[in-house]
Amino acid sequence: MKVYFNNSCKICKAEIDLYKKQKIEEIDWIDITDNELAVKETSKDSKQLLRRLHIKDGEKVFGGAEAFLLLWKKMPKYKFLYNFFRLPIIFNIFSFFYEIVAFFLYLKNKKQLKN
Repeated sequence: MKVYFNNSCKICKAEIDLYKKQKIEEIDWIDITDNELAVKETSKDSKQLLRRLHIKDGEKVFGGAEAFLLLWKKMPKYKFLYNFFRLPIIFNIFSFFYEIVAFFLYLKNKKQLKN
């Protein structure tokens, strides 16, 4: 499983650094900053990658709240988050608020795009 995240975003980096401490061997952490290989591997452009967390598991790419569920499911310390946020009503609320937070983080960090 590959996790595509924005290492240039202080908030994103802080959260991912917490997850990296779990040392889950089957997770590869990929910084999307100026990373053309990430664009090719995910079939997402730089803007899409910057906009949300993405995970590639096998040949499938997941983004946003769904990606967080996959990540938490793999981490024993955070599995309680997976179990809670996967509940249908809770997941819908989580997805809604994730998109709001992700949008503001995108606005804050979009200056790193080369466009």
